Amino acid sequence: MNELINENMALDPDAVFVQEQLLAERRIRITILGLLLSALLFTFVYGTIQDPFKYTFSKIGNRFDNRALFVVWALYAGISIQTCILALFKLENYKFKLAYYAIFAATVFLVTSAITPSIAETYPLWTWIHIITAGLYGLFLTLGLIPFLMNVSRQNPRLKLAIKVWAGIIWAGSVGWMFLLGNTGIFELWGFASVIVFLLYLSLTLFEEAIVKRSVTLLKGDTDLNLGIERIFFKKKEKRIKRK
Repeated sequence: MNELINENMALDPDAVFVQEQLLAERRIRITILGLLLSALLFTFVYGTIQDPFKYTFSKIGNRFDNRALFVVWALYAGISIQTCILALFKLENYKFKLAYYAIFAATVFLVTSAITPSIAETYPLWTWIHIITAGLYGLFLTLGLIPFLMNVSRQNPRLKLAIKVWAGIIWAGSVGWMFLLGNTGIFELWGFASVIVFLLYLSLTLFEEAIVKRSVTLLKGDTDLNLGIERIFFKKKEKRIKRK
């Protein structure tokens, strides 16, 4: 009986579509987690090349001959954060276009800020451009994320408290370090690291729930869940290998 259900499911276009979505979301989740974890590691490595309690990220790049590394870090961290947020937008079927534009703009401002020289005594005008674009990065990232997080909280009330706590950790921590030590690397390190860790948490939670929901649909005819999971993931891989 179980084999008959599985055969019928294999022929059901809706079941095949759900299976394809499940596998795609699984691959996207692995990619997103890999990007975020590597961006987090890169952020800590770059931010601690010099004493973060004394030097900002831009000073580490501009005053210690690390400008190329600074630009590479900004590009990698910005694209990793952007890719994760856009993947979450798509996962939650979030259609607010201005949020998409804000996230794209934030990445552009981050990279522009890194490219722009920020040695005040030598390049005063460029230093101001650097400061402005750095501020615009934080502003546009916030403008892109806040409406989405409010939408997630409405649709998933159980996540409302966790999102508020994480928002408090990110902003209170960043502002706290700013007031205590001024504009130093530890302020930037806290800001980027806490945002990345929060996105890791949100990605794990939302992708896991989406995968569970689709898995329930596909496994409802299976008496043995282990065999059902093997049928979904491993049989599909075998078919792709045979086609090659």
